[in-house]
Amino acid sequence: MGGERRDSVSTPELLEHDGSTRPTAPRPPVTVCGLPVHPLTLEESVAAAEALIADGGPHQHVVLNAAKIVQAHDDPELARIIRSCSLVNPDGQSVVWAGRLLGSPLPERVAGIDFMLALWRSAARNAYRVYLLGAEAKVVEETARIAAGHGVEVVGYRDGYWDESEEARVVAAVRETRPDILFLAVPSPRKEYFLARRQKDLGCALVVGVGGSFDVVAGLRSRAPRWMRRAGLEWFHRLVQEPRRMFLRYAVGNTRFVALTAAYWARLLTGRGGDA
Repeated sequence: MGGERRDSVSTPELLEHDGSTRPTAPRPPVTVCGLPVHPLTLEESVAAAEALIADGGPHQHVVLNAAKIVQAHDDPELARIIRSCSLVNPDGQSVVWAGRLLGSPLPERVAGIDFMLALWRSAARNAYRVYLLGAEAKVVEETARIAAGHGVEVVGYRDGYWDESEEARVVAAVRETRPDILFLAVPSPRKEYFLARRQKDLGCALVVGVGGSFDVVAGLRSRAPRWMRRAGLEWFHRLVQEPRRMFLRYAVGNTRFVALTAAYWARLLTGRGGDA
């Protein structure tokens, strides 16, 4: 895998609470910078996911951070895909702050990894069948081992490296296992475009995009301390870990996100806001 191995997500964090909820369909989304976001807590998001699984799908979950909002602003097809998703959570604290400024308050940040771990608890409780797709081969193998060790029925897994000629075989391999939930750990916008092409063929009720969450669970990377997460500083922790990859994203992407939010705010102030 390369690099120094770090401790994986601890058992207390994975089993923080049982998350028991009654399945509840998602409330209507609010709009932040022209994109839908569901105003749900983590617990409410899990209840919404359980309702989507009970419905049979196919449904797609997506998280929004500053970078993805900027990407969607530049890419109308990505924006269309996001608007078609059944459940959209604010993964970045900056999205929560922007929602408040634009009159679309969100109760809390729902980080992708927190949602994944909460759904693992739900899967163990409700006997959902789970498939893990993405990351490096050793990383996804370790992630599957950890998930199974916490009572998750992992019906299959494979790495996230395939080319166009292999795509049909990857989809068929997932479909043959009949998962209820597919956790997809490949970068954006590749995963959104893949699901736009193949979601109906995958044969699962809910697909959840989890970005680099497998790397954290497997111990390849660490999470920021809780105080940094609460203060909205997890981006700085990631920058320290991956300076070459993350510097341009934060220096350019975050600046553009601030400008985009300011533009929507100005439209609200002048009465031309529409959907902020």
